[in-house]
Amino acid sequence: MSAVSCLRSEDQFLCSICLDVFTDPVTTPCGHNFCKNCITEHWNSNDQYLCPMCNKVFNKRPELHVNTLFSEMVSQFRQEAQQKASSSSSEQQAAKPGEVPCDVCTGTKLKALKSCLVCLTSYCETHLEPHLTMSGLKRHQLMDPVENLEDRMCMKHDKPLELFCKTDQTCVCMLCSVLDHKTHDVVPLKEEYEGKKAELGKTEAEIQQMIQKRRLKIQEIKHSVDLSKEDADGEIAEGVQVFTALKESVERSQAELIETIEEKQRTAEKQAEDFIKELEQEISELKKRSSEVEKLSCSKDHLHLLQNFPSLKAAPPTKDWTEVSVRPSYEGTVVRAVAQLEEMVIKEMKKLVKAELKRVQQYAVDVTLDPDTANPWLILSDDGKQVNCSDVMKNLPNNPKRFSINPCVLGKQSFSSGRFYFEVQVKEKTKWTLGVARESINRKGKVTLSPQNGYWTIWLRNGNEYKALADPSVRLSLKSQPQKVGVFVDYEEGLVSFYDVDAAALIYSFTGCSFTKKLYTFFSPCNHDGGKNSAPLIICPVNQTE
Repeated sequence: MSAVSCLRSEDQFLCSICLDVFTDPVTTPCGHNFCKNCITEHWNSNDQYLCPMCNKVFNKRPELHVNTLFSEMVSQFRQEAQQKASSSSSEQQAAKPGEVPCDVCTGTKLKALKSCLVCLTSYCETHLEPHLTMSGLKRHQLMDPVENLEDRMCMKHDKPLELFCKTDQTCVCMLCSVLDHKTHDVVPLKEEYEGKKAELGKTEAEIQQMIQKRRLKIQEIKHSVDLSKEDADGEIAEGVQVFTALKESVERSQAELIETIEEKQRTAEKQAEDFIKELEQEISELKKRSSEVEKLSCSKDHLHLLQNFPSLKAAPPTKDWTEVSVRPSYEGTVVRAVAQLEEMVIKEMKKLVKAELKRVQQYAVDVTLDPDTANPWLILSDDGKQVNCSDVMKNLPNNPKRFSINPCVLGKQSFSSGRFYFEVQVKEKTKWTLGVARESINRKGKVTLSPQNGYWTIWLRNGNEYKALADPSVRLSLKSQPQKVGVFVDYEEGLVSFYDVDAAALIYSFTGCSFTKKLYTFFSPCNHDGGKNSAPLIICPVNQTE
């Protein structure tokens, strides 16, 4: 028995039908062993009685008897296997929630190491061993453990899904490939797996690149917030400084106004006091004379009255008080004080605008005119920096970008974010229009300039009439005629501001604008007007305001 034990291998004790340790092993006439129940069911389900191992056909159904000696060997092998499994299971881990359990283990289910796509069973280390040692089982396809192995079988043919149909983009079995997908492009699962894995790798790389870009964007936004905080702190500091100075100026002007008025009042009171003293002195003198007159008039002595009457003719000197007044005039005092304050505010305002203009000039962009948008009456310089209106219409193709009626032209450059600034010389012109426009504006037919129609512009008409073409338009009162106009746009802030560059003055600002599409710079030199308005609009290089 010991010799037999030495010679036996695990393959000898596994039924080739159920692939498990024999139960009631029987031997066919050709010498092969099977579980009694396995071979019986095999013959019951087939028309012929043939051996599953060697395919030998028996004319009549063989009478089968349990092989007693072999059954004892199987029993001993089973005991040894159970002991081995018991000792091995103590080292292996039980399947945890979310892990695939071994389908063969009884009692405590151990963690499966592999799943067999042929057996549709998941095995722990112990129960996997036959698949690693038996020649018949070595051919089975093993994979990392998965649940629901039946989902890996073809529902139509009950065969493993081993192929992939690229035509229908679905997994198929061998029978599917020769029946339902005969003319399709079918490849092994592994080949498609490698292709898809490479595709997923590329996708993952793209995703990681997108993630990295977004991380960089987060850093950029955080940095922008920090810069914004610095700008805000600077603006607050400057604002506090300006308004503190204004407040102090107002308080100083108020104090000076009060002091001026009170000084006038004190002067009036002193003058009144002097007048009153003088009047009281005169009254005293007059009372004395009145007493003398009264005394003389009461005299009964003719001689005495006539002798003393001449002395009454010399009346004491008195002042003519008819036009005398002590009420001072305060008219214009407050107005003059406010005018002085206004002058000071305007001076401070000019300083602020000058500083602001210097800041926005940092966002200067190089703008050139787009000839494809120019109205046929316009003449553009070769460098795209000047435009004026001709008295002769050119024959140009009427492309969708071109203004058909109004003498307008757009810049080539578009802007869909951030800030930009440019300057245009309007010297010697009696009419012009400047600003920015949305890409989607209507360029055919008569153009109506307004933010609602996609235009944010100001214009000059009749040599001195300035307007901001808002909804509704706003008449502008300018102290001087601009010779050079600066245009600043903050896309995200929704701001369009116009400046008189030489005077360092703000002309007008459109605020609260909603920009969602591309913006283009907009120019109209207006019509020739018989030569009165022949001067061109000139896009100038930006020089920092001193």
